[in-house]
Amino acid sequence: MRSIEQLTEELLALPSASRALLAERLVESLEFDIDPTIQATWTAEAKRRRDEIRSGAVQPIPGEDALAQVRRLTEQ
Repeated sequence: MRSIEQLTEELLALPSASRALLAERLVESLEFDIDPTIQATWTAEAKRRRDEIRSGAVQPIPGEDALAQVRRLTEQ
C-alpha cells in the first residue's frame, strides 16, 4: 500500500484539470452538515465568479499576490 506522501506526489503530478476534479470529489466525499440554503448561495457565488473570469469582466490574480494584499490590509 502506498503512503500518503507517495500518493500525494503522484496526484500532484497530474494535470491541473485532473487535480481540480479530484479535489472537488474529495471535498464532496467529506460528510458535512451544511445548510442547503447556504450551500446553494456559495455555489451560486462560485459560478458567478467563474463566469466573470471566463467573460473577461474580471482578471484573476495569482494567489500569492492576493494573500500579500490581504496581509497589507490587515496590518493597517
